[in-house]
Amino acid sequence: MAYADQKMSNGRIAAIIIVALLHALLGYAFITGLAYNVVKQVAEDLKTFDVEEEPPPPEEEPPPPPPDVPSTPPPVVSPPPIVRTKAPPPMIQTVRTAPPVIITPTAPPAPPAPPAPPPPPVKVEPARARANLASLFSTDDYPASALRSGEAGTTGFRLDIGSNGRVTNCTVTSSSGSSALDSATCRLLTRRARFTPARDSSGNPTTDTHSSRIVWQIPDE
Repeated sequence: MAYADQKMSNGRIAAIIIVALLHALLGYAFITGLAYNVVKQVAEDLKTFDVEEEPPPPEEEPPPPPPDVPSTPPPVVSPPPIVRTKAPPPMIQTVRTAPPVIITPTAPPAPPAPPAPPPPPVKVEPARARANLASLFSTDDYPASALRSGEAGTTGFRLDIGSNGRVTNCTVTSSSGSSALDSATCRLLTRRARFTPARDSSGNPTTDTHSSRIVWQIPDE
């Protein structure tokens, strides 16, 4: 191995020496003008020349067409039969709907009934006339129209008596047949009759009614 390294080092040294000599010669040639001649000689050697291209190869002739061969039509193939499959019937979905809500309007509550009136007090003492009712009539009270017509008869009546003992209303219950006599009866009694008022169970004066009759006779002359 040491010998090989020594041989390689000697060759490298020789190459370095040759390169150094060449550099020295080139430097000298440039200096002395030798380099110009050398360059000129090299330029003359480098003459241009045309490079002829090789002709392309001849085109190959196309092969002759194949002989006419009668073409056979493709066999007729019938399409496969259509197989109809029974489609399942569509599913019917039923939706349960709630029954309609019927709202019945309720009648408003009836207003409460008014309270019943208190029962009338019990009369324990009826009204009494302070005088005989017939004595309240005189011959002067006979209606003139009834005298001229000769009208007479008995008038039945009913008197409404207030708590003060006075007559508040007079109603003819049976007519004498003369309107003049009937009207005179109620007019005179309402004006002249006085009563002791009736009394209830508490002793308080109260209203009452009194019924009776008046006989009308044509006075003698």
